[in-house]
Amino acid sequence: MALSEGFLPLTDIPAALHPRLGQLEQRLRESLDEADGRAGRNAEEPPGEVWAALSQARRGELARVLAVSNLVAESLIRFPGWLGYLDAEGELDRAPEREQYDRLLADALERAADESQLHAALRRFRRARMLGIVWRDLIRPQGVDMWQTAASVSRLAESCLEGALGWLEAHFAPRWGRPATTADGEAQRLVVLGMGKLGAGELNLSSDVDLIFAYPEKGTTQGGKREYDHQEYFTRLGQKLIGALDAVTADGFAFRVDMRLRPLGDGGPLVGSFAMLASYYQDQGREWERYAMLKARPVAGDIEAGRALLAELRPFVYRKYLDFGAIESLREMKSLINREVRRKGMAGNIKLGPGGIREAEFVIQAFQLIRGGRDTELQVASLKAALERLAPLELLPQAVVDELTPDYAFLRDLEHVLQALDDRQTQTLPDAADERERVALGMSRGEVWFDDWPALIARLDEVRERIRGHFDAVIADPEDDSETSAADAQADEATVPLDEWRALWRGELAESEAQALLDRASFEAPVSLRRINGLRESRAVQGMQRIGFERLDALMPLLLDAAADSAAPSTALERALPLVEAVLRRTAYLALLRENPEALGHLMRLCAASPWIAEQLARHPVLLDELLTPATLYSPADKTRLADELRQALARIPEDDEEAQLEALRVFKHAQVLHVAASDIAGARTLMKVSDYLTFIAEVVLDQVLAMAWRNLTNKHGRPQRRDGSRVDRHRPEFLIVGYGKLGGIELGYGSDLDLVFVHDGALKGSTDGKRAIDNPVFFTRLGQRIIHLLTAVTPAGALYEVDMRLRPSGNSGLLVSSLEAFADYQRNQAWTWEHQALVRARVVAGDAMLEERFAAIRGEVLGRARESQALRDEVVAMRHKMRDHLGSRASEREAGRFDIKQDAGGMIDIEFLCQYAVLAMSHDEPALLAFSDNMRLLETLEATGRLPANDARALREAYLAYRNTSHRQALTKQGGRVAAEDFVDHRRAVSDLWQRWLAPGD
Repeated sequence: MALSEGFLPLTDIPAALHPRLGQLEQRLRESLDEADGRAGRNAEEPPGEVWAALSQARRGELARVLAVSNLVAESLIRFPGWLGYLDAEGELDRAPEREQYDRLLADALERAADESQLHAALRRFRRARMLGIVWRDLIRPQGVDMWQTAASVSRLAESCLEGALGWLEAHFAPRWGRPATTADGEAQRLVVLGMGKLGAGELNLSSDVDLIFAYPEKGTTQGGKREYDHQEYFTRLGQKLIGALDAVTADGFAFRVDMRLRPLGDGGPLVGSFAMLASYYQDQGREWERYAMLKARPVAGDIEAGRALLAELRPFVYRKYLDFGAIESLREMKSLINREVRRKGMAGNIKLGPGGIREAEFVIQAFQLIRGGRDTELQVASLKAALERLAPLELLPQAVVDELTPDYAFLRDLEHVLQALDDRQTQTLPDAADERERVALGMSRGEVWFDDWPALIARLDEVRERIRGHFDAVIADPEDDSETSAADAQADEATVPLDEWRALWRGELAESEAQALLDRASFEAPVSLRRINGLRESRAVQGMQRIGFERLDALMPLLLDAAADSAAPSTALERALPLVEAVLRRTAYLALLRENPEALGHLMRLCAASPWIAEQLARHPVLLDELLTPATLYSPADKTRLADELRQALARIPEDDEEAQLEALRVFKHAQVLHVAASDIAGARTLMKVSDYLTFIAEVVLDQVLAMAWRNLTNKHGRPQRRDGSRVDRHRPEFLIVGYGKLGGIELGYGSDLDLVFVHDGALKGSTDGKRAIDNPVFFTRLGQRIIHLLTAVTPAGALYEVDMRLRPSGNSGLLVSSLEAFADYQRNQAWTWEHQALVRARVVAGDAMLEERFAAIRGEVLGRARESQALRDEVVAMRHKMRDHLGSRASEREAGRFDIKQDAGGMIDIEFLCQYAVLAMSHDEPALLAFSDNMRLLETLEATGRLPANDARALREAYLAYRNTSHRQALTKQGGRVAAEDFVDHRRAVSDLWQRWLAPGD
């Protein structure tokens, strides 16, 4: 049945393309007539009748697709029956699932008796599926977009790879045998890693497939006519698989295969064992290979083994630290691409040209390389998935993501249309007028319509300009910005250009010139020059590898410039250089500072203000990461946010990887303390808030440490027994960590240790219910030991806290962990007065809420007991004198006008003793005093209950705040606890006056 004249409607088809459609319609008629003749002889339904029955809407779609794509046109001319089949199967409107692809291909391959038939089946299968993919991409039925098109092509490639590999394994098994099992008894198959866009699941319409072949273990094949070494077997199999997809036959090719991303490229073995690959990437892996491995994904063969291999290679791809050295590599790669683009005149290449696909991908993948080790959400092969995660992680503003997403999709859509023209891998805009008309028509679909080629190019120019802007913001060289800023700034005699700082660092200036330069920038010239020259000429710098030295050489001019901008240039430089020396062998940190001039500025300001911060950064360079986000650097999190952030950080780490969890805990603690110190220096937080935040940090860390220790012990030994014989909840520790001293009093300082007491309420004669059951007391003792170990163990990020357990019942001679009953008995019947003073500052900081209530009741009962006034007074005074004698200033220091703000008479400890005495002496009549463990609220309560006159209460609060504020400042500036006595005369007098009235008349 011949098609009617004008079968293809020309509505919405540019007039310039009408002749093309006329020619195609004529060829289709001839093909259909021939196919109808064959069908008539074979009693099949003639394809012409199926075509003639197509709806007007479907014929309109057909006209559009034929006008654009030679791939579709040639396929339908050659196989006209496919249109009816794909229409009936719904493949023109919706993408088949992978299972459907696999089933269709399996049916076709079942009939293949030899390799030539395998090749033919694969190529016909791929052509038929591509017809449907291109149709859907150009017509865009509901739900179809660029990402679905890319996913469909990827599924098709994976299906072809798996189908061909399975056929080849079975076909050659009689001759070659099968691989031996692994040492664990698992069967071995070839592992096919998809790289590039195949690995991402985002293939182009006419893309190569980048592959790496691997196999688990060495051995020899079994069951064949002869044995093959696994290396030879898998190499032969890999060669056959490549030929099955890549060889050009009368049916064309299935997929072009590129193996150049394998270790050593074309010069390396085609297939490698897991051990060989792991060794290669560890010892020889290059930066561009890290970039390539971002998208690696097992796509055929032994998928589970492939995942295990990639897990082993993950540390190579994703560094544990923030790796800003990756930006240098991307910058170099882009520079090479730019040179190639200019050399070959490829400005019209929408992939490699400015603002093209590659630049958009670099923006996203830069964050994966830099932060993927820390933010494990970015460890995904899919570019789309990675892009969607950048805004929630606050790595890119949502507005930037909202621009990049459609702009990247537009470029990929355009790429697909260019490739649909002739099934050719190209990203170059056409020069021929008719091809331009076809591309403009192909890009006009849905709500987006381009009247002509100039309209499409105008949109393309807007997209590329936006992408280039985002690319420059992420990848651009920071020195470019510095030089531009210097050039734009008004003339200023004190401003030193970067090239002069560079000459100074490199030792290219005469000594007089160097000193004059430093003088001009307000440095203490002789001292700073000696320090700079000493670093440059040091053995550590002279012995650096090339890439490390280049990073240092690039950083130092920027660092000197930032130091010059600080309040005290020489001081900032002197304190920052130990950090530089500490990271000479960890040059990613040099890259971090070089790539982030703003962070360098924060570093210099903090170093100028606090040697303590400078030492912390030198000791724990991982904290440099915190300088990248000023919004959080100077704004410590409250307890709720702290707990959330710590929970999220630990959630990224497997539960059984305790070492990594400990490292994350320590990095978290040090980072949060840095935030507090930075906000303290900036004057953004009051003294009380500083101590609150430091205490919050300790509390959330203790919560997690208790949870980790509890999980570890219950997994080993099972659940302990309650006093009533029931079992505790495996997920809720029935245990208390009680904080004493500064932790209990919510007054932690920067260097404070933690005074802790551990309490449980388990059955004293019970045992756990695990396979390795132990007695309850042993369980709880081990739990306490585990907590102390987790808090004090030293990792590369240092220790969490120093722990002091001497305030537990009976001190160092007592049990590490007490039952609640034993704790109560000790406090009621054996504790000394000084231990009850310590109990005033005790509060539960982690553990079970119901147990906490019972502890509070015991504390209240013990502290609220009526006491004999004179005996209490004598014991408190005696203990205070003992402390002064041991810890206060020496007579010579007092004569020299020095005052220990903590231990000397009239100092901070006197105020604490006054509060403790008041609780012990008065809470029997004033139970409100039992509600608090911190001195400030105790003083407020004493005033509110009339036990302390308002003037005295205000004077003590002011003195206490002044002492603590000075103590914090002394800690940050490392000046010790002794100050000039004349600075605190009024405060000392106020404290001593009350001491005399309350505790020691005539003292």
